[in-house]
Amino acid sequence: MSSLTGLLYGGLVVYLGGWYFGKWTGNFSLLLFVLTLVTFGYWLAERFAFKPRRLAAAAQLEAQEVVRRKGLARQGITKVDGDIDQAKQAVLAQPWWLDWTAGLFPVILVVFLLRSFLFEPFKIPSGSMIPTLLVGDLILVNKYHYGVRLPVINKKIIANHDPQRGDVMVFRYPENPSVDYIKRVVGVPGDEVSYRNQQLYLNGEAVPTTPAGDFFNEDTLKVEKQFTEKLGNVEHNILVDRQQTRFISPHANFPFRENCRYSGEGVTCKVPAGHYFMMGDNRDNSEDSRFWGFVPDQNIVGRAFFIWMNFGDLKRIGSFK
Repeated sequence: MSSLTGLLYGGLVVYLGGWYFGKWTGNFSLLLFVLTLVTFGYWLAERFAFKPRRLAAAAQLEAQEVVRRKGLARQGITKVDGDIDQAKQAVLAQPWWLDWTAGLFPVILVVFLLRSFLFEPFKIPSGSMIPTLLVGDLILVNKYHYGVRLPVINKKIIANHDPQRGDVMVFRYPENPSVDYIKRVVGVPGDEVSYRNQQLYLNGEAVPTTPAGDFFNEDTLKVEKQFTEKLGNVEHNILVDRQQTRFISPHANFPFRENCRYSGEGVTCKVPAGHYFMMGDNRDNSEDSRFWGFVPDQNIVGRAFFIWMNFGDLKRIGSFK
């Protein structure tokens, strides 16, 4: 078992190393699930096989010591060398390979359950959600807000709230589900979403925006114009560079591509059932549903709601909309 455990740990190191150096794309949910199963197997073996054997060996050692002392006593020898307690401790001690497997099972199980069904941490890798979320923000995502899903396969088993306009949502990127994206829900099923000449329209009506002053973008080291936008009941800030005109070049053949019309002014899409239209708050620097289409319900990960750390600016800790 020691050799087998060593091989398993060696495989884990190779997997993590290849993931870190970009040799392949890792899947942390799957890795955590496998670690939970493997350590659970060791925990069962320890509880019902290895530990009873060690207890039996310690009891046998103690019985042998009693017999030995009685034999010596019959010969008139009452002073006996040897420390039986130290020997018993050595017999009862867990080997290293059980310490690092069965001993870790409760911790790994708690992390697996918390991450799969309650809250999952994420790090913001890009500036597409500036000014709401900055590069380096460490956020928490509520995993049960949109329903309870089975880990790894992400299949919903218990429904809860539906995504609403204005929610900040983490989801699996439709073109590569192994990658997680974070954007804001702009359109829900049945909505007609239009983004023309840097203005957002919902179902034919312009979404209200008001100037909100200048914003220093540390990502680009530029001062940019900030606006307050109201989506449903959610007011949030966005960045729009009125001096910049960005042509929207869609990715070829995304699902329900026929629901979208592109022109020199922008794009208009009808959101199909069971899908959502997502956009970044940094409107001129976000590749989102305008380019690659809709997010299906089965790709939803959870609702982002709290910044729990930013090592460069502790004042950013707190909730956001």
